[in-house]
Amino acid sequence: MGLLDGRVAIVTGAGRGIGAEIARCFASEGASVVINDIGVSPEGRSTDEDPATQVCAEIEAAGGAAVASHGSVSDFVSAEAMVQTALDTFGRLDILVNNAGIVRDRTLVKMSEDDFDSVIAVHLKGSFNCARHAAPVMKEAGYGRIVNITSSAGLRGNFGQTNYGAAKAGLMGMTFIWALELGRSGITVNAVAPSGATRMTAALFERTGEAPPPEADPALNAPLVAYVASERAGHVNGQILGRTDFAYTIFQHPKQIGWMWRERGWSPGELADHFDAGLGQHLQPVGMVMPKGMAPPSAP
Repeated sequence: MGLLDGRVAIVTGAGRGIGAEIARCFASEGASVVINDIGVSPEGRSTDEDPATQVCAEIEAAGGAAVASHGSVSDFVSAEAMVQTALDTFGRLDILVNNAGIVRDRTLVKMSEDDFDSVIAVHLKGSFNCARHAAPVMKEAGYGRIVNITSSAGLRGNFGQTNYGAAKAGLMGMTFIWALELGRSGITVNAVAPSGATRMTAALFERTGEAPPPEADPALNAPLVAYVASERAGHVNGQILGRTDFAYTIFQHPKQIGWMWRERGWSPGELADHFDAGLGQHLQPVGMVMPKGMAPPSAP
């Protein structure tokens, strides 16, 4: 028996890369899968490609069940239609993986409004759209699993990714809130920060001229997502998990780690005099820990 036998899942952005590996893994574990992908470039621009249909064909050839969905997650009505596709085709919906995304890396002073809005629309609003339509179905069934694909770019920061990092940090916040709201209905909501060599990270390896190492295989993320999406992970809710090399990891939630207390409060000058001895000793570095073989990030 597979970990997901009899379950029905939607995986957005599942035509390539990490999303495709998640979909294939789900199918191998017994799930029927809605493969959502509109076939755009990494920057979100239209192409003539149809990777969703291709992944469906691969899954069916291996004996699994899958159906393609070509709607944009950034469109509220299209997200609703995607959920309806799962219900019409497979009769139920148990799992939603919000993986769809694009990148338009620019430094803050060179990022256009469209660069910002487009990335936020896919990652953040797209995840809201899909969850907003999936959650009522799951609540009615008394069971569900939502997995938001976040990134260390949002959890730690990454140069040149204001839009992407903001969206991924926003997904962390939505994960916490949905876990609180939906947990009482038998629905868990978690986030996973994957890693791997995909179209979105190709430039990082191109700068070194080296081939991606084995630990950069995007398929290594899929078992973690499959577990979190399974019935056996019912006790895992509101967590931020991740992958580094061959290890699976868990992030500590942002929390207060230091205090400066003074009866009746502080004046600016008093705070300046005592900050370093109080809170200054807890200052933390920012920035992603880059996987082996990746060049330091840069952005135009």
